[in-house]
Amino acid sequence: MSPVFAHGQLRLYLLALLNEGPRHGYEVIQDLEHRFNGLYTPSAGTVYPRLAKLEEEGLVERSDEGRKAIYRITDAGREEVRARQDDLSSLESDLDLSVRELAEQVRSRVRGQTKDLRAELKAAAQEARRTATPVGGPEPWNGWKGSDPKAIRDLEQAVAELRSEARGAWKRHGLTSDQSREIIEILSEATGRIRDVITRR
Repeated sequence: MSPVFAHGQLRLYLLALLNEGPRHGYEVIQDLEHRFNGLYTPSAGTVYPRLAKLEEEGLVERSDEGRKAIYRITDAGREEVRARQDDLSSLESDLDLSVRELAEQVRSRVRGQTKDLRAELKAAAQEARRTATPVGGPEPWNGWKGSDPKAIRDLEQAVAELRSEARGAWKRHGLTSDQSREIIEILSEATGRIRDVITRR
């Protein structure tokens, strides 16, 4: 990803923010995140050293209020902001472009991840169909009294796909004993409901 701020731009933008009113460091970070619609959040290691540099230059003053350090722009800082209005206008245009570029990068990543997920699900479904076997072994479908062979195959395929997807989820996220007990309870309840459906006439 290309840098969000060109050289010297963050310094000027911090002055512009403080020209609107005093802020503590975390508020500055939040304002920057809001400016980029949540697509970019500067680190404390980026913001605080620049605030300290502005303080050294006499453009910002710091005061401690409780556990928070409050930063206020000085008269010299306000004068620089007034003198650099053209630079600020250009900076805003650059930031708008950065926001659009960041948004497009996010969309591209999401599209790629969605494509990968679809491919993974398709492969899992194909594997489930390939390995699906009747419950209890490869008993001939026509040996199931009163059963529609196609209905049985569809049911077995659904069970196999469920098994495959569950195993994939366990491999990716792990499984605790509490989760196992909860899943067993769900399956027991589902088994009872399935039995009721099958025996219903």
